Amino acid sequence: MIISPTRELALQTRDELRKFSGNMPIFSTLCIGQSSMQIQISQLRHNPHVVVGTPGRLKDLINRGILKLGMFKMIILDETDQMLDMGFIHDIKEIISYLPADRQSLFFSATVSPVISSLISSFVKNPVTISVKTQETLSNIKQDLVRLDKKIGSKMEKLSSLLKQEEFKKVLVFGRTKHGVERVARDLFQKGFKVTSIHGDKAQFQRQQAIRMFKEDVVSIMVATDVAARGLDIANVTHVINYDIPQTYEDYIHRIGRTGRANLSGTALTFVEE
Repeated sequence: MIISPTRELALQTRDELRKFSGNMPIFSTLCIGQSSMQIQISQLRHNPHVVVGTPGRLKDLINRGILKLGMFKMIILDETDQMLDMGFIHDIKEIISYLPADRQSLFFSATVSPVISSLISSFVKNPVTISVKTQETLSNIKQDLVRLDKKIGSKMEKLSSLLKQEEFKKVLVFGRTKHGVERVARDLFQKGFKVTSIHGDKAQFQRQQAIRMFKEDVVSIMVATDVAARGLDIANVTHVINYDIPQTYEDYIHRIGRTGRANLSGTALTFVEE
């Protein structure tokens, strides 16, 4: 069982799993909200080898008696720190309680706080920690501030002037709120930019469509809340712009990690009002 905090991450994981398994007889089921419950129930009745899902839908299927965890030998929590931030801890504890005591548990997290370390210790015996990072941020990501002066111009004017520059080829713009993200995307569209947006109020098919359009370069700008800050692997993002300052340092690290991937160079800019 693989548990992800967002539907987008669960979808990405399922798609990568299919690539890895190729023509091998390994079958998987995706269990996420805003998708057909009946299809998921039908697939689960065929006893797939791997179940990928989000906590809410998995718990719902367990409570209905459809998803039985007695035969699972491994559980993977992806973006464990975000699970805590999004309030999934009680759902996760309940799901894990149904698993056999004899199992393998894997926890993936880009940032590991003392709270997460304590959580992991409560789930496993003699945990082994493996770290692949050498520093908080990649050296190939250039980081800078964009200082704003309200006397000179508006925040939107500054953003649009940056996006007109030739080197801003594929840009992920982060905002704090759903309404703010939608407003920024609308204003950019009215200025003639090819832009889409993604946030928690959008239907699942709209979120999938936004990511697809951005990945396939149908649009060159995606405005997003932190729902797009974790784990999403989108190639060739040249710039990340923090239109709104992230709430925590960990959020900042995850946001800027959407650029400079696969050893390419990237730029992260953060708007700061004087």
